[in-house]
Amino acid sequence: MPPPATGLFVDPEFPACVSSLVGRGDTPLSPLCDRITWLRPQEICASPHLFPENRRDALGKQGILGDCWFICACSALQKSHALLHQVFPADQSTWEDQGYTGRFTCRFWRFGRWVEVTIDDRLPCLGRKLCFSHCQDQGAFWLPLLEKAYAKLHGCYEALWAGQVVDALVDITGGLVERWTFDFAEEGFREGMLSRMLDMKETCAMSCSVLHSREGSGDLAQFHAFTITDIQHGFTKDGQSLLLLRVHNPWGRSCWKGSWGESGDNWALMDQTESSRLLAQLQDGEFWVEKEEFLREFNEVTVAFPVIEKDQIQSIWTGECRFPSISYTTDLWFLD
Repeated sequence: MPPPATGLFVDPEFPACVSSLVGRGDTPLSPLCDRITWLRPQEICASPHLFPENRRDALGKQGILGDCWFICACSALQKSHALLHQVFPADQSTWEDQGYTGRFTCRFWRFGRWVEVTIDDRLPCLGRKLCFSHCQDQGAFWLPLLEKAYAKLHGCYEALWAGQVVDALVDITGGLVERWTFDFAEEGFREGMLSRMLDMKETCAMSCSVLHSREGSGDLAQFHAFTITDIQHGFTKDGQSLLLLRVHNPWGRSCWKGSWGESGDNWALMDQTESSRLLAQLQDGEFWVEKEEFLREFNEVTVAFPVIEKDQIQSIWTGECRFPSISYTTDLWFLD
C-alpha cells in the first residue's frame, strides 16, 4: 500500500497557496482562490494512476482555467511513446508503488533545450474535485500534473489563461509546428491541407481554432481551441462521398449544433448501421463535422510534425527524419 499523504515531497518553489494560482489577478480565477484547496491524487480518488488503459480516455477536459490551447497541445503525447517518455519520464514512482514520494518531473522544450520541472502532486481542487484540467478517466492524473508543471514554468496557473496552441506544441514536442489559416485561402489550398490531414491523422497532433464565431455555431466560442481526434471517409445511402472530422471540445460537452451534430438531420442520409457506428465513437465533448461545415466554421488548423524517435521529428511533406528545430509565430491570437 502507498504511504498516506503525509511525509511526502513538498515543493518549496511552487507552494500550495494563492501565489501559485494567480499573479496579476485580472482573470476570473482570482475570486475563486479562497475556495481552492490542494489535495494529492490519493485524497481525490481511491485508485489514482498516471495513464488510462484506453488512450481515448486520456482526452483532456479544461476545468475553470482558460487553457484550452495547452490541453489541445497535450494530445501530441498520445501520438508517440518516445515523446511521452521524453516529456513525462517513465521511471517515476506513482501511487501504486512502495517508493512513491509525491514528487514528479516533467520536461519542456525551452529556447533550444529540454528543461526539467519538478513538482509535488498537490493539485488545486474545489471540494474534492480537480478544478483545472482532468481526463475523461478521472482517475488518470498525467494531464493535471503536466499542467501544474507548465504553470510552475510560467510562474502561476493564471499565466496559462489564454495562449496559442502552436506555442504549447513547440514546448511539448521540441519540434516543428505549422499553422494553416483557411480564411481567404484558395479552394485548392483548402483541399490540399485536408488531404494532408487525412494522411497524417494517426501520427500528428492536430488542433483547430475558432477566431471569430459565426451565427448558428452553438458553443463554438470565439478564440477557442479544439482537438481533431479523427478524420474518416463516409458515404450516404446514394453513394455520395463524405469527409467527416471528429472534433473534441476541451470544455467536455457537445457543442456542435450543425447538420452533423448528434441530433442533426444529415445522419438520416447515411445507412443506419454506419451512422450508429460513427456516433458510438463519440466521447464527452466530441462531435462530427462535415468538411464543408468545418471549413466554414473553423478559421485555422495547427499541426505538429510527428516525433518518430527520441530527438527526431518527421517531415509531414517528405517523410524524412530530422533533428528538431523551433518554429516561431508572430500572430497575436490568444485562445482561452
